[in-house]
Amino acid sequence: MSERDSMTGGAWGSIAAVDGDDALVRMDEGGCGRCREPGGCGGNNVASLLCATPRTFRVPNPDGRAVGERVRVHVLAGSVSRSALYAYAFPLLALLVGALAGSALAGEAGAIGGAIAGLLVGWLGLRRAQRRHTGDCRFQPSIRS
Repeated sequence: MSERDSMTGGAWGSIAAVDGDDALVRMDEGGCGRCREPGGCGGNNVASLLCATPRTFRVPNPDGRAVGERVRVHVLAGSVSRSALYAYAFPLLALLVGALAGSALAGEAGAIGGAIAGLLVGWLGLRRAQRRHTGDCRFQPSIRS
């Protein structure tokens, strides 16, 4: 499977500004845009309630797209679920393991301390994963035709 075949459907936006090799893309909608389609989750309705201002993202612009041009922004399939796993599952697991270990060692006070320590470990793990994947193009949005 080629890289292009493993891309998500993407979301539409307009280039608001160009900054060197990057473009600032103002997204037209929240979520995947399938709110009114069968199987859509309705996330755009929630996004419009929580985020009234248009979302703008810095995206690599290798083709030199111009300000005002409509573009489709894609991410590799699986990168969003992998990022969600890092952001939610790892800290939660660290919290639970810390609470259980603390409880076994020092009862209720140990569980509270262990949970706090677990959250700290989870946060440090997220920071490490973020630094490791910062330059990885698999986790970066891209502009495709």
